[in-house]
Amino acid sequence: MTHLLSTYSLKSLELKNRIVMPPMCQFSAAGKDGAATDWHFVHYVSRAIGGAGLIIIEMTNVEPDGRITDYDLGLWSDEQIPALKRIVDACHTYGAKVAIQIAHAGRKAVDATVPVAPSEIPYDEKSKTPRALSTAEVQEMVEKFRQAVQRAVKAGFDAIELHGAHGYLIHQFLSPITNKREDEYGQDRTLFGREIIEAAKAEMPNDMPLIMRISAREYMEGGYGLQESIVFSKAFKEAGVDILHISTGGEGPLGVFEKPGSHAAYQVSFAREIKKAVEVPVIAVGRLDDPILANAVIGNEEADLVAVGRGMLRNPHWALEAAAVLKQPVNPPRQYTSGF
Repeated sequence: MTHLLSTYSLKSLELKNRIVMPPMCQFSAAGKDGAATDWHFVHYVSRAIGGAGLIIIEMTNVEPDGRITDYDLGLWSDEQIPALKRIVDACHTYGAKVAIQIAHAGRKAVDATVPVAPSEIPYDEKSKTPRALSTAEVQEMVEKFRQAVQRAVKAGFDAIELHGAHGYLIHQFLSPITNKREDEYGQDRTLFGREIIEAAKAEMPNDMPLIMRISAREYMEGGYGLQESIVFSKAFKEAGVDILHISTGGEGPLGVFEKPGSHAAYQVSFAREIKKAVEVPVIAVGRLDDPILANAVIGNEEADLVAVGRGMLRNPHWALEAAAVLKQPVNPPRQYTSGF
């Protein structure tokens, strides 16, 4: 029987359960150098102790001005590798596998003096107007992603996730709202993402999975929907993506045209439809904090893995509690055995 606490394997990634801690920005890097701190060490390792199968380190950026704020993580320098490797090694001690989300915020880089983007379109009326990247600069950006992935491999990560969702740079190139370019990156809005995928795969071991997080639909007028995201998901799979992490929105301010749901499992239907249409493993995310509900998503084969964000922020031992609720074997560290 397939359930939340069953094992899962893809290529070299072998997970003890289907529970994922999704990337959630902590805005706690050491000053402006983008390095992980003791906060990150405790934050992530405690979730490994708490039983998570896969931990995805928060949005980690390919250049200083690619961060949302100056206190986000980066991987633009070899000096940033050791602090991340320390986290990975400790998580492995407790049986968790670790991925990292590589990204660039694009026009949503709040602390950048002049953000960059596909086109000169600000996020909202209060945001800075970004500078459009030249064609040569787009190609240089692909190289920055490649170098960040190379450093992540050196740090010992078990998988790589590319952030193609939530209105950040890869998503900005995908979206008809934010990509008004006339060069090849405007004529084919998947090109930037596909080139980054191919660059990442060139740096990764052949048996290491590549995850891509996508927004399966947009909520602003003129945005794309599920059918369009199925098309570009197929293009990303062909380029080398092994797992899709399915979210929605982020392309612009909410409430202008349509709002996403706020009910439990409001994004699962997108994961289910993309899994079926693209024939690719998927991670479902979005208000899946109830273990019984998360278990049903796996049992009903709507997704292969379930990401629990808010639940793990509230309780680092969410996975152990879920096992107890679902009457599955609970395997806490020996020091915590008496609690179960």
